[in-house]
Amino acid sequence: MSKPSGDYQPSRREVLRPVEYVGGAAIAAIFVGVISLVATRDLVLAAIGTGAVFIIVLVVLALLAMTIKPDAAESAELDDEAAARAAREGDAPGGETPGAPEAPEAPKGH
Repeated sequence: MSKPSGDYQPSRREVLRPVEYVGGAAIAAIFVGVISLVATRDLVLAAIGTGAVFIIVLVVLALLAMTIKPDAAESAELDDEAAARAAREGDAPGGETPGAPEAPEAPKGH
């Protein structure tokens, strides 16, 4: 397995964040499954409820995670990564090439 380019190494918390989401959804699903199994004594209904709750909670957690706005440190890190990537590729962050001549102006009408 090759190492990704760059010096950025994700923290343990960043690496384990998806596991937290799946674990939370699994806990909620098992809870609903056990409650429905005890209440109805129907294994098929409990399995359907468990699967449905797992998927719904996982999707809701993922959508909530996407709504969180990055703080100043994360924004600065993203900007630094974009600048480093642009420097490696030879492009400026704004899409401008350093030292490139400016486009000629259009002729003006009378």
